[in-house]
Amino acid sequence: MNPIVFFARTSRVLHWLMALLILIMLFVGVFMASSVGPAYHALVGFHRPLGMVLLALVVLRLVNRFFHRPPALPADLPPLMVLGAKASHWGLYTLMMALPLLGWAMLSAGGYPIPLFGNGFLLPPILPQDAALWGWLRLAHTVLAFALFALIMAHGGAALYHFLIRRDAVLQSMVGIGSVSPDREPPVARD
Repeated sequence: MNPIVFFARTSRVLHWLMALLILIMLFVGVFMASSVGPAYHALVGFHRPLGMVLLALVVLRLVNRFFHRPPALPADLPPLMVLGAKASHWGLYTLMMALPLLGWAMLSAGGYPIPLFGNGFLLPPILPQDAALWGWLRLAHTVLAFALFALIMAHGGAALYHFLIRRDAVLQSMVGIGSVSPDREPPVARD
């Protein structure tokens, strides 16, 4: 049996930490948007700083990716699937970066203070106050959050497809366990 080429440990830790935090963030966002009263303020107080933590983590993840290239995709993967894998990964990175920035911009346009971790630190506004712009940014933030959720579901489905149907080492390379049979063709490089 040939060993699996795993993602770097830092890549795996960042991936699973962000996956957990993003899913928490998405569900908090849904509950926040559908609640009123004290629960709303508690959820907002949790949602805002978590968004900034995720923004910092995605920047860290991109830096990490520069220093730790991902393992190659299986060589026998059809070109359309290779394109889909690359496009979905960059789509995930784009949305993980865009959503916190949109949230920050939305709150700035709404004239809302953006406290992080209590009121000890306020983020500066990045846009002037404008109610119409706030409305558009809020809609964009919501639509892109649902797009991120859909892309995460597709990403998870693709991982399960690799594990259950193709039986290649794609999922195991991110989980960090397992081995691969020697009858697989050599892998092709990921970007």
